[in-house]
Amino acid sequence: MRLHTLKSVLMKLVLIVGGCTIFVLIVSTTFYLGHAYGLFPEAPPMRWRQFFFQQIVVWYPVALLSLGIEWLGRRFRLERRSWLRALPIHLAFTILFHIIHTLTAFSILRLIEGESLIPRPFLSYYATRVVGRLALGVIVYWSILGASYAFEYYRKFREQELQASRLRAQLVEAQLDALKMQLHPHFLFNTLHAISALMDEDVRAARRMIARLGELLRLTLENAGQQEIALKEELEMLGRYLEVEQIRFQDRLQVRMAIAPETLVASVPNLILQPIVENAIKYGIAPSLSAGVIEIVSVRKDGRIELQVSDDGPGLRTSNGDAFKEGIGLSNTRERLRQLYGENHNFEIRNGEKSGLVVTLSIPFHSLINEFEEK
Repeated sequence: MRLHTLKSVLMKLVLIVGGCTIFVLIVSTTFYLGHAYGLFPEAPPMRWRQFFFQQIVVWYPVALLSLGIEWLGRRFRLERRSWLRALPIHLAFTILFHIIHTLTAFSILRLIEGESLIPRPFLSYYATRVVGRLALGVIVYWSILGASYAFEYYRKFREQELQASRLRAQLVEAQLDALKMQLHPHFLFNTLHAISALMDEDVRAARRMIARLGELLRLTLENAGQQEIALKEELEMLGRYLEVEQIRFQDRLQVRMAIAPETLVASVPNLILQPIVENAIKYGIAPSLSAGVIEIVSVRKDGRIELQVSDDGPGLRTSNGDAFKEGIGLSNTRERLRQLYGENHNFEIRNGEKSGLVVTLSIPFHSLINEFEEK
């Protein structure tokens, strides 16, 4: 704790001295140019470095004393409840600061420059300087005090912003976890129902389905803590799910994939394709007695990855002629995309050109090639 405090003080001192040096450079140059162009006819001729040195002697003590002013500002705060008590204290320290600064600066100048700069009698000269520069001392003290308050309020504002940002991130994470967890029992219930139906008809097929379900659950649990994974991992989990469904539907379910190789390392939401494919099977394959096709496509274009799942079912009209309604899978997917990407995504459900339903989602392309190679 003490080491941290020391580092903080040193950092403040470095910043203050740096700012003071810039100020000294500006003031020295201004005085030098004014002297060169005859704005100060009574002043003796001086070089720029002499102006610079004098300003250093005058203003560097201010840099050191500013740490004390900052401490006084924290100790005696000018706030609504305490300003009446703090104001007289700051007024007293304003005078004290001005006297200390003036005596320090001009004593150093006298030691270096001699009586040519500060003539006798010394006490009378100092008294004249203290009185004559009082207004400047007041301005400097209260400027430093105001700047310290402004910096402190800005720092607190930034801390509050950071804390609010962390809370928002935690809230979004919790909402995403809740949305993702909704998918697990929904899918598990449907799969177990299919296994139960197969047990009386084809025990070997039911066993294969259980084995594939176990593999799928293992992959799902391995990525349970991740909101985004590489598309290759997402397709691996989807493949296990499709194997389960192909056992269930046998020749009635055909799957085609057109995956662009450069998209395999792209970051996509965990379990984003499974509910879309499940919806295609439920409305595009299951109601029909003939074979159906589901096509999954991925492409990269314009800095984005586009994923598309289409089927050759009835489309936005069900087999009974009813209007298509989004189930928990698609509404869940839409909400997850909104939480993860805000307005920077596209999620579209439309009829295919000839038949069926086409679900397209587009998100920013972010490569997970480094993380994927490590795995």
